[in-house]
Amino acid sequence: MDQQLDNFTFVLFGAESDLSSRKLLPSLYQLARWKQLPEKYRVIGVARSAIDHKGFRAYARQSVQAHAPDSLANTETLDLFCNNLFYVRADLTETEGYILLRHEIDKVVMSDSSCSNLLFYLATPPSLAPHIIDNLEKADLGGKSEACRGWRKIVVEKPYGFDLTSARELNTIVGRVFHEEQVYRIDHYLGKEPVQNILVFRFSNGMFEPLWNRQYIENVSITIAEDFGIRTRGAYYEKSGLLRDIIQNHGLQLLAAIAMEPPVDLSADAVRDEKEKVFRSLRPLTKDNVRDHVMLGQYDGYRNEQNVASDSTVETFAAVRWYVDNWRWKDVPFIMKAGKNLAKQVTEIVITFKCPPQNFFGPPQSCSYTANQIIIQIQPEETIAIRFGSKRPGKELVTDPVFMKFDYKTSFEHEQMTPYQHLLLDAMAGDQMNFIRQDAVESSWRVIDGIRDSFKHVEPDPYPVHSWGPYTEW
Repeated sequence: MDQQLDNFTFVLFGAESDLSSRKLLPSLYQLARWKQLPEKYRVIGVARSAIDHKGFRAYARQSVQAHAPDSLANTETLDLFCNNLFYVRADLTETEGYILLRHEIDKVVMSDSSCSNLLFYLATPPSLAPHIIDNLEKADLGGKSEACRGWRKIVVEKPYGFDLTSARELNTIVGRVFHEEQVYRIDHYLGKEPVQNILVFRFSNGMFEPLWNRQYIENVSITIAEDFGIRTRGAYYEKSGLLRDIIQNHGLQLLAAIAMEPPVDLSADAVRDEKEKVFRSLRPLTKDNVRDHVMLGQYDGYRNEQNVASDSTVETFAAVRWYVDNWRWKDVPFIMKAGKNLAKQVTEIVITFKCPPQNFFGPPQSCSYTANQIIIQIQPEETIAIRFGSKRPGKELVTDPVFMKFDYKTSFEHEQMTPYQHLLLDAMAGDQMNFIRQDAVESSWRVIDGIRDSFKHVEPDPYPVHSWGPYTEW
């Protein structure tokens, strides 16, 4: 990546959070090591601990060494990175800390006016976002401040609210202090190479795009499976559930990438316009039809987990059969399944094509055995496989399924960026294409709220640990 970035100051709220320690500080270090950051940059950590600049640099050094092992052999680069770190102690709910932050920013800007551009990152619990944004405005640090001498951007972590009402409230708060073009709602899935490649795979290859429609595709399957339970996240999961935790963001973003129309260009708004059209085209799931298209489950033993109610009806599995009611996809099912404690860890998209009108090489039902498929695996592997039928060796004309596979790890020599490294660079450069726009947040919550309202006080179906969830015919 060779784009020229503006010099800037990175303000990290929640500087001692797990996200900062495991992802953000190591990612910033790696970008510095690869010389992807501008010539002059500053990182100001903001948290409650009673430490100073030196203490924060020691903390950051430990985080980087733990999660970026190559740093152990690059001590000079790590030293230079840590020299650019500063710290402000603040209670994020009180205005006083933001005044101190403003003074620290002014000190840095006075010593180097090229760092007057500010990128705020909210690595904090969602409940703190309104407090942070409100206090940024009070400290005259907001994106609409007339005192701004450079650009202002803010990165907000998911979840963006817990339903449509709270999402709208958060969007209103954010919109009062920042313009939409300054807001970067992050979903790390959109930084994964295989997800970013969907756009290229679809629209740069003439052999696929003509077939990418209801005439040739039988169904699309999206699976987001984890082979572990909620671990220590019981308190969070009791308020969230699988629909809010996975389907509303990761799941629907993958669906939009597969189903969207070609954008008029590769500008951020053109791409996001087409994704928003997909959300608006989703067939409504109402109380009359939702039970035919949605199944919720809960793994055995969930109610014994820490911080989980003994009579909890929170879902840890969801299967949703979506329909995109537009010209391209009318009546093609998009079957989405996601869950905890399933048989294995895998995230993949499978596009299954319709069978030929006649099957000369076996009984009619054998077509499902050799049906053409495109299998996009996002994790743990990063691959694209094409399944097709081939003649089995021997005298008989019998077909077997075979695969052609592309693998990111073996096909490219250069070191891959992690999702957070990708998205941090995009935010620094002002590229919003892989971030979620306000209207998409609200559209996705609208469909999830419809499902949740229809399943209020309904017991989810139990399923055994390390199975594929409750049985469903589709």
